Amino acid sequence: MDFEPKWIAWEITRRCNLRCVHCRSSSLLEAGDHPDFSLHQARLVLDDIASYASPVVVLSGGEPLLRSDVFDIASHGTGLGLRMCMATNGTLVTEAVCDGIKDSGIRMVSLSLDGARAETHDNFRNQAGAFAGTMNAIRLFNERGIPFLVNSSFTVRNRAEIPEIYRLVKQLGAKAWYMFMIVPTGRGEDIMDELIPEDIYDEILDWHYRMEKEEDELLMRPTCAPHYYRIVRQKAKEEGSSFKRRNLQFSTGGSKGCLAGQLICLIDVDGEILPCSYFPKSAGNVFQTPFKEIWEKSELFLQLRDFKSYKDNCGSCEYVGVCGGCRARAYAMTGDYLAQEPFCSYVPLKLRRQEDSTNPDSDQRPASQRP
Repeated sequence: MDFEPKWIAWEITRRCNLRCVHCRSSSLLEAGDHPDFSLHQARLVLDDIASYASPVVVLSGGEPLLRSDVFDIASHGTGLGLRMCMATNGTLVTEAVCDGIKDSGIRMVSLSLDGARAETHDNFRNQAGAFAGTMNAIRLFNERGIPFLVNSSFTVRNRAEIPEIYRLVKQLGAKAWYMFMIVPTGRGEDIMDELIPEDIYDEILDWHYRMEKEEDELLMRPTCAPHYYRIVRQKAKEEGSSFKRRNLQFSTGGSKGCLAGQLICLIDVDGEILPCSYFPKSAGNVFQTPFKEIWEKSELFLQLRDFKSYKDNCGSCEYVGVCGGCRARAYAMTGDYLAQEPFCSYVPLKLRRQEDSTNPDSDQRPASQRP
């Protein structure tokens, strides 16, 4: 695996007009101790990145449309040859915003949709009218020919609507649908009791596999669910079939489960470079150190790329190279980012063989078939 930066999320503001229950940065309308950086600083960061690599750069937040210079930032990145994208909650999209998206060269916009109906989405987003705002944004994007994808985050609160949301997203004309399995960071720590249980987690990933296998229009990806990449290989082997996955030109290619600090990272509003959007541990500050130096020499990133250093089940797993376990979830729930994925029920072959060799009465069935 070549550890090159292919996708960078950039929190250009921590301000947001919504107060979502799962927000990784606990964003509010006022930024408090995390003010926006200047347009000059933004240009310097983009110059620095472009001098080293050519990743997708996603302008994110908070809500990036709260920055009056968001399209100046995007235009500068476009001029450097970077593939600029934007992640918005959709509620602030207008005709003028659409003009800014097109004029600045933004190639793809992601929107959030956490329910198939207004009451569910608005409850998740803590704002009446949020669903209507997203639907209006999608209408404008379709009218103006702006490509968009949809991100949906799930807890037990809205998991029953997963099939409905899938059908709605496809009907609305999205290029892709990313199904996020919540990592409890930021305000997400306040809904720990809503995290999808391990057994239902596997049911959802099995459903996703069946849908993705049949889907020939909408690109689908589960996100922050790295063991899906193990499930895909297991299912295809059991069925004796090949499963050729399609890729979006603005993605990492879907080659592996957890990519934190390996192909992706997040730059937060303070300039700290984090392994991913849900991993609140810094590898260095881009306002103080060149991006290249942080990417290539950070001890944190080097540890995440050393799969042999992973612990417990993940460290023994034959699928560590295609899954890796969610490092952010391990960190959030155990305090150790090298620990095993907390929500994975798979017992590695190596450990099963050790158990069988020491216990002749052990259950010989595959782990997936054990109670």
